[in-house]
Amino acid sequence: MKINVIKYKKVKSTNNIALKLIKKNITKPTLVTTEKQTNGRGRVGKKWISKKGNLFISLFFKFDRKKINFKQFAILNAFLLKKVLSKIIPKKIKIKWPNDLLIDQRKFCGILQEVIRFNDFDYLIVGIGLNTNIAPQNKGFYSTSLKNILNTKISNRKVLKNIIIAYEQFLKEKNKLTFSDMKKKYK
Repeated sequence: MKINVIKYKKVKSTNNIALKLIKKNITKPTLVTTEKQTNGRGRVGKKWISKKGNLFISLFFKFDRKKINFKQFAILNAFLLKKVLSKIIPKKIKIKWPNDLLIDQRKFCGILQEVIRFNDFDYLIVGIGLNTNIAPQNKGFYSTSLKNILNTKISNRKVLKNIIIAYEQFLKEKNKLTFSDMKKKYK
């Protein structure tokens, strides 16, 4: 299933843009990305520190709560991103539930999932903040970036392309496979 990609130079939050697009009745799976995010969000009202040069995306699509519930998607999204990024990173990636990816106990990716109901359909918004080139300083935890791990500048365009390909495959299969099948595939 082809994903519509919308690129911005600067936004407050890619998840907020995704929410606005849904409310404009855009129903096709869509990925929003930006070069700069000024008010990125994390779980439970926390702020995602968005340094220019990193990758910020939100993907949204319709989903059927009867087939796969929200918590199952949380698991699948973490596994899917881990699998995509494992092709780039030779070190072991650990999932810190429910929404972080770590290497050597340092956070380099955060996932924020939100559900919205609009016009009798449920939509899942998957926000992804990925420290590709800069590791923001944070008092609450240690962070790193793919650049620090690999000792080379990271092409956000290439990483984004790999994420899009993985999600297009995922969306094509999500209505055909059971949760157990998908978990085995992406684990």
